[in-house]
Amino acid sequence: MKLARLATLYQRWSIYLVIGSQDCGNSVENMFRILTDALQAGVGCVQWREKGAGSITDATQREKIAIRMKELCHTYNAIFLINDDVSLACKVQADGVHVGHEDMPFAQVKQLVPPEMIIGISAGNLEEARIALTHGADYLGVGPMYTSKSKADAGEPIGPNGLTSIRKFVGGYPIVAIGGIRPEHASYLRKRGADAIAVISAITQAPNTKKAVQDFIYHFHKNHRYT
Repeated sequence: MKLARLATLYQRWSIYLVIGSQDCGNSVENMFRILTDALQAGVGCVQWREKGAGSITDATQREKIAIRMKELCHTYNAIFLINDDVSLACKVQADGVHVGHEDMPFAQVKQLVPPEMIIGISAGNLEEARIALTHGADYLGVGPMYTSKSKADAGEPIGPNGLTSIRKFVGGYPIVAIGGIRPEHASYLRKRGADAIAVISAITQAPNTKKAVQDFIYHFHKNHRYT
């Protein structure tokens, strides 16, 4: 089952949406409206990241949202990941989890999650990338590429040069770039080593969600099409 999930992830994740109610006016229904439009426009991987001012903390509500979000993602053959909350991801049988170096220790994550679950780990430098690989991450979330408005704790941008350094270090290991990315950055970041682009505010805050996703897809693929 994990191989099938990974195959879907790597085939469909060129535009990877990170979303939470705090990114959508603290409205759950607005979050689902944006998510539905994004999935219809071609987003193939969704990470639910419910963190920050006004985010939902009630366990019962979080579980209901996670179940609904998983069902919606699967309707569009998209991978559904949960940020940080490993116990919830296991409870609702999400496709995977994404954790950072400030979250649960990676060894503990590996012990808790079932073998079919995808594990993504953040990496902002070579040492974090090395640790992530040592603990068996299925992909690396590398960044921030640029200044991020969505994550107050994102740290200083490592930029495309940092991305390329990590790409050279990890070889062909799957990488999704994240942090302040706009559509016009997508093609260049792909050239510099990104297999996929993770986006928060450039999609969730866009006046037209579908157009924003389509712009990212166009720019990510425009110089990499087969002729």
